[in-house]
Amino acid sequence: MSRHIQVTFDANDPQALSLFWRDALGYVHPGPPGVDLPPGADPLAAWDEFLDRVGVPAEERNSRSALEDPEGHGPRIFFQKVPEGKIAKNRVHLDVRAAPGLQGDQRMAALEAECQRLVAAGATRVRRVDPAPPMEAGFIVMTDPEGNEFCLD
Repeated sequence: MSRHIQVTFDANDPQALSLFWRDALGYVHPGPPGVDLPPGADPLAAWDEFLDRVGVPAEERNSRSALEDPEGHGPRIFFQKVPEGKIAKNRVHLDVRAAPGLQGDQRMAALEAECQRLVAAGATRVRRVDPAPPMEAGFIVMTDPEGNEFCLD
């Protein structure tokens, strides 16, 4: 029997990091429990209202955030506030599949375009690895706004 997974990021600013990854992946913030959001409603505003109603103090509201794949295929992503900063390279990282089915120059052009979009959203480009057939299709190493490594693949 397979298992569902959740990917968890330790973060300094869970909401800001979730906004970056929402835009990077095309994920969405889920609404609060028991709240039916009308189409087009802002789930983060709904969370503010929900947290007000249940008495969560303002200083505790950015302690966590979550994202879900709107199509229900990808894992849930959770962001939790931690007191320490990032101090070492990730041992696990995300590969963002930005050029599925593409090869060679066409693949790298698609990865470069996605890299530019994510840099504009707050990511940092680290390095590019060019294709070296037959074993390497090429990828771009990046970091998110809090320094977590990921690859455009």
